[in-house]
Amino acid sequence: MLDVTKRLVELLDLSPIGDDHFQGDSEDLGFPNVFGGQVLGQALMAASRTVEDRLCHSLHAYFLRPGNHSMPIDYEVQRVRDGGSFSVRRVIARQDGKEILTGSMSFQVDEQGFDHQFDMPDAPEPEALESEKALGKKLAEQMPEKLRDNLTRERPIEIRPVNPIHPLHPEKRSPHKQSWFRAQGPLPDDPVLHRCLLTYASDFHFLSTAMNPHGVTFMSKKLQVASLDHAIWFHRDFRMDEWLLYDKDSPSASGGRGFNRGNFYNREGVLVASTTQEALIRQRS
Repeated sequence: MLDVTKRLVELLDLSPIGDDHFQGDSEDLGFPNVFGGQVLGQALMAASRTVEDRLCHSLHAYFLRPGNHSMPIDYEVQRVRDGGSFSVRRVIARQDGKEILTGSMSFQVDEQGFDHQFDMPDAPEPEALESEKALGKKLAEQMPEKLRDNLTRERPIEIRPVNPIHPLHPEKRSPHKQSWFRAQGPLPDDPVLHRCLLTYASDFHFLSTAMNPHGVTFMSKKLQVASLDHAIWFHRDFRMDEWLLYDKDSPSASGGRGFNRGNFYNREGVLVASTTQEALIRQRS
């Protein structure tokens, strides 16, 4: 496991601070606030620590306040119900006594049943694409100096975007995006960790899908952007140290909000997880 990946695994390894209470550190990815995927991944880890012999099959969360990456985050888990097949947990993430995220997670025993899925869409193989880091090195000289380190930093999750958009010179496109994802280096055989890592990674390259038709990016002036909520459904087993295709679309944008959907497929075409997110995309005068 690479050092940068090891640090991410350690970031998700929360410390218990009381009955069903946990604390996690924050990382600075160069964004103004804590990366939303970090809070989601840690919240799922906190809930998973209170459930035995059941894996998360769905997660629904709301971002309430921006997080401060210079402070740790406290996670309170509430045991809503333990049934014969399902367990439900509610998680509240706090900083400085204020809630920054609230979410619910459902866990299920291993069970067999009906099985079908959408076919995997066409996409270039990851070996034919450049990594986000390599693309960042090409763009670094064109970007503001304060952003250059972030563009060229080592990443625990390698991302290879299909047909990437130039952040400073975006053109209008259809509301669709694709990226290949995988963790850098081999990971332990822990399905909880793999789910938490996918949860963390699912917030990358997602919100911007709703920006495609409007020819704007995070670098565009007078644009206020923030994730409002996030949901994930885990369908089948997977490994985050193997390539996964993240196929995304945005059916609608209205009222200053953009709605995004995504599907994760492994290289064999198996649909392993699905995501949705609504985001604030507000143009300021």
